Amino acid sequence: MDALLDVRGVTKRFGNTVALEHVDLMLGPGRIVGLLGPNGSGKTTLVKLVVGLLTPTQGSVAVAGMPVGTQTKRLVSYLPDRTCFDNRMKVRDCVGLYADFYEDFDIAKAKEMLAALGIEGRAAFRSLSKGMKEKVQLALVMSRKARLYLLDEPIGGVDPAARDYILETIIRNYFEEGTVVISTHLIADVETVLDDVVFLRDGRVERVSSVDAIRESQGKSVDQVFREVFRCC
Repeated sequence: MDALLDVRGVTKRFGNTVALEHVDLMLGPGRIVGLLGPNGSGKTTLVKLVVGLLTPTQGSVAVAGMPVGTQTKRLVSYLPDRTCFDNRMKVRDCVGLYADFYEDFDIAKAKEMLAALGIEGRAAFRSLSKGMKEKVQLALVMSRKARLYLLDEPIGGVDPAARDYILETIIRNYFEEGTVVISTHLIADVETVLDDVVFLRDGRVERVSSVDAIRESQGKSVDQVFREVFRCC
């Protein structure tokens, strides 16, 4: 498999706290991958290492064969687990910011998705509900022709109807040669869109598998297997 994401022997410590320990992970192109684990399992830390917001204590992280750095930032589209835009901005300012920063940003696509949401460019970001703010951010992230999309808890703070829209947005709009990594603990909500899963427990990779392999070998859903694996978490 040609590795789009290659994580080798990664450990990340914060003082005496070990957030990730000896993590090895390889992901290929053209997949939707669930990065699954309970809160505190190390999902956000791993995502931030791939984005370049953190550096490993030990080990290495590479995207498309390149060590994480300035060059890989051009290949990665990142949705953080919290709102990142200033409330004083208007939605059109957010769109303009992405257009200025990212050469692969498709402004027409972003406007199309925002229009489908009924969000006008002149709307003040502060006037939007939490769910709508998250949808704006997702629309912008998915409007890039990125190689790797990293979505940290994209459905964690929205209602079930909004979750359906967000998942539909993801599967319809990611660049076909790219890979999407969805970090979440809400397994049942995302399972239907996933090709592969990575289970994290206490900073270690517990399991990597295709969704089809889990269903065929165990006759169970990913959510059922997840609950069994993490029943004591």
